[in-house]
Amino acid sequence: MILLNPPAVRPLELFSSMPEKYRNTGVHSLWADANMPGRQLDSFLEGPVFDAQGNLFVTDIPFGRVFRISPQGQWDLVAQWDGEPNGMKFLNPGQLLVTDYRNGLVVLDIQSGQVRPFLERRNSESFKGVNDLVFDSRGNLYFTDQGQTGLHDPTGRVYRLAPDGRLDMLLGNVPSPNGIVLSNDERFLFVAATRGNCVWRMPLLADGSVSKAGQFFTSYGPSGPDGLAMDEIGRLLVANPGLAYVWVLSPRAEPEEVLVGPAGASITNLAFGGSDRKILFCTDSTHGNIMRIEMTVAGTPLHQNK
Repeated sequence: MILLNPPAVRPLELFSSMPEKYRNTGVHSLWADANMPGRQLDSFLEGPVFDAQGNLFVTDIPFGRVFRISPQGQWDLVAQWDGEPNGMKFLNPGQLLVTDYRNGLVVLDIQSGQVRPFLERRNSESFKGVNDLVFDSRGNLYFTDQGQTGLHDPTGRVYRLAPDGRLDMLLGNVPSPNGIVLSNDERFLFVAATRGNCVWRMPLLADGSVSKAGQFFTSYGPSGPDGLAMDEIGRLLVANPGLAYVWVLSPRAEPEEVLVGPAGASITNLAFGGSDRKILFCTDSTHGNIMRIEMTVAGTPLHQNK
């Protein structure tokens, strides 16, 4: 790749670190055995999303937890259950819709901490392992079903769940579909193909189908793109855990900025926060840290369920 304009490189800074009382040091995790073999994890943060009051909610996959982090960086445990929660979006102001690797899509009531099923299976078949999700302005839900897929088994899926309950498989051939986001005009869907080390882009046609899916951006390194976000001028932000980068890409997929985490960090996902949505917050998953950086462009507001 030849870049006519080299990207600006800026460091991420620490916002808040998980308190020691919540770190499961020395606790065994089946999820870690399968997904991070050889590493002792006290947590693995994912799924950042903000409420209207400026609180940041994050998941802890191996230990089935959801935390709320105040604007001042104070942590509270919202819920814990027998699951492996990953991506989250607000269903309504009091409930989060969560992708749970074990249990499919579940709803978390923030006030009570209770969790209930939302969509456990497709046509009586279990999902491979759902990962991330996004709503459009009409209440359609798009979500990825990653499981353990990769280049050896490129059968990861992308689904759309309509408000009337219709479930369509849009893609069934993705090597590890992960983060997912819509373009601002909702004409295109972007999906991180982690094991393919790239981001796919697909047009959403008027009849509800997809066509001419293509490879929008190609990264490199040991672990490819993960979480995705969009800003108000149509730039795609890509968390790249294997590099500890966030790529800020123009609509032509040219890197305009590279936001760099500390050495050894694993930057997995990201969300815009602050009163004007101009502060980008990122999960450093393997260290239990939340990183942040000031941006000049606000993030695109997220939709909830209709």
